[in-house]
Amino acid sequence: MNEQTPKGRLAMISLGCAKNLVNSEEMLALLTQADYEIVPDMAEADAVIINTCGFINDAKTEAIDYILQAAALKQERPELKIVVCGCLSQRYRRDMPTELPEVDAIMGTSNYEDIVAVVERVLAGERAVEAFAPLNQPVPELPRLVTTGPHWAYFRIAEGCDNRCAYCVIPSLRGPYRSRRMEELLAEARSLAEGGVKELIVVAQDITRYGQDLYGKASLAALLKELCKLDFHWIRLHYLYPEMIDEELIDVIASEEKIVKYLDIPIQHINDGILRRMNRRGDGQMIRSLFSRLRERIPALVLRTSLIVGLPGEGEAEFEELCTFLREAKIERAGVFPFSPEEGTPAAGMEDRCDGDEAQRRAGLVMELQGEVMDRWCESLVGQTIEVFVQGEEDGNLWGRSYADSPDIDGRVVFEGWAEDGEFVPVKIRGCENGELWGVQVDEE
Repeated sequence: MNEQTPKGRLAMISLGCAKNLVNSEEMLALLTQADYEIVPDMAEADAVIINTCGFINDAKTEAIDYILQAAALKQERPELKIVVCGCLSQRYRRDMPTELPEVDAIMGTSNYEDIVAVVERVLAGERAVEAFAPLNQPVPELPRLVTTGPHWAYFRIAEGCDNRCAYCVIPSLRGPYRSRRMEELLAEARSLAEGGVKELIVVAQDITRYGQDLYGKASLAALLKELCKLDFHWIRLHYLYPEMIDEELIDVIASEEKIVKYLDIPIQHINDGILRRMNRRGDGQMIRSLFSRLRERIPALVLRTSLIVGLPGEGEAEFEELCTFLREAKIERAGVFPFSPEEGTPAAGMEDRCDGDEAQRRAGLVMELQGEVMDRWCESLVGQTIEVFVQGEEDGNLWGRSYADSPDIDGRVVFEGWAEDGEFVPVKIRGCENGELWGVQVDEE
């Protein structure tokens, strides 16, 4: 920020996924460069920017709750301006001005670069400001103000999605799949490495399709080879779709030491009929074969997946097939969601819908099953010494993450030690409880 009086004080609330956080970081950088001051509390702000998620009902409810909190504050301070951007405003562009009249401006998901202009307009007194752009335009290359701390960062390589899963609204909110050019990605990665980032978390709605639209072929393996030449300690991969994981990609993941042996592969289900209804590519046998090959090729691999239960057509037999598969596959990490019928998706109009309470019950059963798998895996680490990425201190102990722990979604390792934040240290595991490991730091030798 320039040494001058700021143009205004702004608060940012970022909701939803890591990709949304990157958009928030881009807006923060643009606003800071434009001489606005960022404050932590909307009670201190001239304007609050709420970057929303609108993927499922829980996310929509959370976003609306934050907007209503800002609206309540505006009752006390009428001069407060409210800007809503992201997936919720993209999804409900027509409804939001009438349903939430307290909002001064709404923005879509394809024009975050317009944030400075929008803020200037609302602070100048304009109302009902709208900023939307076509969803198929190239991903703009924008600066970022990394908010995850100095030692790790998300790294978005593409925007949008072409998969058209029957239950998902993402293509209508984020547009078609658009890869960023490799030279732009490598320039950003070098900057992050030079800034002290030690763990790079590669994200997109589907990273395995990276480059198809630009180069005519999937190019994730080539990108990863270049990233591994840079000064990162860990490179973590999020959202690899199973049908696109080929032998070249497996070779790179297996051979490159910097790529952590933790793969987030959303499968959603294992039953062939349910996968067809979901409009997923491939079938249950393909998933079983892939997981078997990955386990064989990558020692100590930790798998994460996401699952949906209660999709229309899922009866007891289909659900039991999923449970049997999970008992056999022993997937170490899983997010389980009851089906949410989202308007505008094919699945929302399907018949044979599972009762909502029954879908919740099934989700609970799967989580219980997965909890047992996770507990056994954690117990297998007791007595071993593992590498831990130190993240902070709490109640007199240090804590950090192992290669098996992605930030904010997995567990952590609590330990006695003397390390500094951002260091990678050996920790001998002494025990585990509720998915959390605990141990003692040991000398490198």
